[in-house]
Amino acid sequence: MNQNLLILADFVPQHLVNPQTIGLQEIDIEKLFKASTSLSDPITYLLILPDPTSFFKSLLENIKVIKAAGGVVKNGHGEYLFIHRLGKWDLPKGKLEEDEKVRSAAKREVEEECGVKVDYLGAKFCTTYHTYTMRGKVVLKQTNWYEMGVNKSPELIPQLEEDIDEAAWVDIEDFDTILDDTYPLIADIAKSILYQSSDPQ
Repeated sequence: MNQNLLILADFVPQHLVNPQTIGLQEIDIEKLFKASTSLSDPITYLLILPDPTSFFKSLLENIKVIKAAGGVVKNGHGEYLFIHRLGKWDLPKGKLEEDEKVRSAAKREVEEECGVKVDYLGAKFCTTYHTYTMRGKVVLKQTNWYEMGVNKSPELIPQLEEDIDEAAWVDIEDFDTILDDTYPLIADIAKSILYQSSDPQ
């Protein structure tokens, strides 16, 4: 919600900084979203539930959901693909076209927004949700992210008509640049990449 987070969990997650605990009676996505627009500092709302997954599914029944897909793209040198759009670092993604499969949409959006050919389309990396207003109504965008790969390190061509002014291959050692100027959900994905890259398995 804007730069704010709503966390549904059955435990109190570690490393949360001053979360605002709320109750079931306060869960109204539209009201929370509108309230968050007037806040000067980002806030994290926390709701503890015995079955957060079922509750979240029930929330989706009462709000318009727009489906999108994007890519977590790695090149042959181990670098990751990021785009710079509207003043923030982001990952390539976009809405599904009519009757389009999610995986196909993810690949298409990456190729269109960055001017590259995806050589490998892998497993789903994660699913994210964020809210915004469209025609005066609050909607929820559900984005499925997929692991992708390209051979070598091809030149990138940002899709200027989609307000992308830069597309770049970023080494994980330079992720601080991304984390300093991105959205909370994209930062979480970047941190997941860093965590996986440091996991010896």
